[in-house]
Amino acid sequence: MSSMRGIDTPVRQRRRRIFKEVANLAYTSTNLKDDMEALPYKIVDYDESIYWESVYRERSITRERIRLAMGMSLRPENREKPGHLTQGLEGSDIDEKYYEPPLMQVIPSACNACPENEYEVTDSCMGCLAHPCQSVCPVGAISMVKGKSVIDKEKCIKCGKCRAVCPYDAICHKERPCKAACGVNAIKNDRVGRAVIDNDMCVSCGQCMVSCPFGAIADKSQIFQLIRAMQSGRKIIAQVAPAFVGQFGPKVTPDMFKTALKELGFADVYETAIGADMGCIAEAEHYVKEVASGNQSFALTSCCPSWSVMAKNLFPETIDKISNALTPMVATARVIKKEHPDASVVFIGPCASKKLEASRRTVRSDVDFVITFEELTGMFEAKGILLDEIKAMDEMQDATAAGRGYGVAGGVASAIKDCIEKYYPGTEVKIEHAESLAECKKVLLKAKAGKMNGCLIEGMACPGGCVAGAGTNIAIPQAVKEVDKFKAAAGKKLPEE
Repeated sequence: MSSMRGIDTPVRQRRRRIFKEVANLAYTSTNLKDDMEALPYKIVDYDESIYWESVYRERSITRERIRLAMGMSLRPENREKPGHLTQGLEGSDIDEKYYEPPLMQVIPSACNACPENEYEVTDSCMGCLAHPCQSVCPVGAISMVKGKSVIDKEKCIKCGKCRAVCPYDAICHKERPCKAACGVNAIKNDRVGRAVIDNDMCVSCGQCMVSCPFGAIADKSQIFQLIRAMQSGRKIIAQVAPAFVGQFGPKVTPDMFKTALKELGFADVYETAIGADMGCIAEAEHYVKEVASGNQSFALTSCCPSWSVMAKNLFPETIDKISNALTPMVATARVIKKEHPDASVVFIGPCASKKLEASRRTVRSDVDFVITFEELTGMFEAKGILLDEIKAMDEMQDATAAGRGYGVAGGVASAIKDCIEKYYPGTEVKIEHAESLAECKKVLLKAKAGKMNGCLIEGMACPGGCVAGAGTNIAIPQAVKEVDKFKAAAGKKLPEE
C-alpha cells in the first residue's frame, strides 16, 4: 500500500487547523457556545473554498470534526433533528473528561463510499494482440469489446492475475484505503456503501484514520479539557513518549522541547521511557522465570494497547501469556504521582489507542489526559509558540537507551533481550516481533499452533512501531532515525535491576 504518511496534505492541514481553533477556544473564548457555532464559518470561508462541490458540505464536515476535537460524539445523521453543533457542550466544557468509546468514528458526510475491492481496465489499454489478461483469467471474466479488454465485475474473483501480466500497466486495483489499512477487519459498509467501523472489532489503532484520503475518519481529543485543567491552576505534569524526537521540526532538540512544554504551562516533563525501563526489567524477569524455565510456552509484550486488545479479542487463550508488567505510560504516571501526589498527568504520544487505555477503570487514577503529537502542535500554534526559536533551559535526561528504543518496532523485544543477557547470563532468548495488526495476527496463529514455544513476542499495531502511530507529524523513516539518535545520546545503555 502506498502511504501518505509524512506528507503535509490538505487533510492533515485541516485536522491541525481544527486542533488549533479548538485550543484557541479554550484559551480565549468568553462565550463558548457562540464562538463554537461561529467556528465552521471562520474555518471554511465562502470565497476560498475549493475542495468540495459545496461549501455547505465542507462546513457540515467541519462541524463534526469540531465536536470530536472537543471530545464529543458525532451527531446522528439519520434523525430528523440531529441537534445543534453545541448540543451536549456542557459535558465537554470541564477540566476532566475521559474518552468514551467509540474513539474512531467515520464522519458519514465526508466518506466517499470508495469501492471495497475491484479491478478495472483503464484508458491505458492498448487492445494488444496477446491480451494476456484474458489468457490468465481463471474464470473467463475478461472479454474484448471494441478492441479493448473489459472485466465482467459479476464474474471477477479479484485474484489480480490480469493486473500482474498487463504489459501496459493498464489494469488498476481499486481498494478502500481504510479497509486495506485495518488489520482486524473492522471496517464494514452502511446501506449506501459508506464505511462504518464495527466497534466490537476495532482496536483503536487509528491506521484507518491516517489512510483515508478524504479525511473522513477522526478520533476524539481531550485538548480542550486539558487546557481547562491548566487554566484552573492544577499542577499538570507531562510525560512524553520516546517517539517525540523530530516530531516538532528538525531543529527542535529534546531540551528545547522540554522548555517549550514548560512555556505552554506544564509544571514538569518526564520521559515515558522511564516506565519502559521499569517494564523492561519486569518482562526480562518474567521471561526467565516463566518461559525459559518451561512453565509457560511463550510470552507477549504488553506495551501496545491495540496489540494486547486484539490478542484478547481474537485469541482469548493468550490472555495469561500477556505480560503483567505495567505499560510504560502507566508505570511512568505512577512514578510521577508518587513524587508529586498533588499533580495530574498527561501522556503526550504518537498513539490513538493509549486514549482508551487511559480510560480503563484501573488506569484512570494514574493517567488523567492523553493527547497526541498532532494535537499538541495545535496547542503550540494556538499559543503562538515557535519551537524553532525556543532557547533550551532544561535537560531531558532520565531514561536509558533501552527505554528510548521502545518507540521503534523491534525495540521492545531487543531491549528485554539485552536485559536478560546482562542480568541472567547464559539464558537462551528467542525473540520475535510483528508490526501491523495483520502480521500480529499471523504470529498469534503460529503461537496458538505451538510454533512459537520459548519465544518472547513483541507486537506493534502500527507498521514501524510507535513512530508510525496515528498521532505523529513526520515521515516514518525520518522518525526512526531521530529515535535512534536520541537512544544513542542516553547516558546509560540499560536500566538497573
